[in-house]
Amino acid sequence: MTSQHRIRVLIVDDHPMVRTGLELFLLSFPDLELAGTSADGEEAVRDCGRLSPDVVLMDMAMPGMDGVTATRTIRSRYPGIRVIALTNLQAIEAVQKALRAGATSYLLKNVTADELAAAIRAAYVGRSTLAPEATQVLVEASVHPQPALEALTPRELEVLSEMAKGLSNPEIAERLVISPVTVKFHVGNILSKLACTSRTEAVVLAIQRGLVS
Repeated sequence: MTSQHRIRVLIVDDHPMVRTGLELFLLSFPDLELAGTSADGEEAVRDCGRLSPDVVLMDMAMPGMDGVTATRTIRSRYPGIRVIALTNLQAIEAVQKALRAGATSYLLKNVTADELAAAIRAAYVGRSTLAPEATQVLVEASVHPQPALEALTPRELEVLSEMAKGLSNPEIAERLVISPVTVKFHVGNILSKLACTSRTEAVVLAIQRGLVS
């Protein structure tokens, strides 16, 4: 970064007060510049094409296109733009999804102004910054890996979705037009792959990880 260049930052958050607060934050640092603000993921993707920011401060939980999808789209279309996930979400799935989508850094909204400014400068030159909480959950996940929901087959995912609705095996069989024996087989596979001891435990895990509502 040359002494003349100011890092252009796009703020993406569905809460107006958060956007306003971040705008005021940028005014405190002469090397940072507001490129614009976006209220959702779709708007952020359009604004990246229109405003060409250097760094995007991206909320993860937004209605419509969420931050993960927006991040993935922006990084695909505009690989030179860096994205910092700025969120309240601390779950391992949220951290992993953001980083897999292409986020350079993952910070919580309790970050200090100086820490956020430093993270923006680091992201601009391609260096990552992780909130201590995000680092901790990644370490814990590596030591105690969670069951991989992606190991489930499409049919098993369908059965799991019906289980989440509270349906019995015969009811699931009728809904999916398969035999109760086949449903029982799929349920057994689901419990085994997710390392769960009950249907309820499997459903709770799926809900916690955003697989079913």
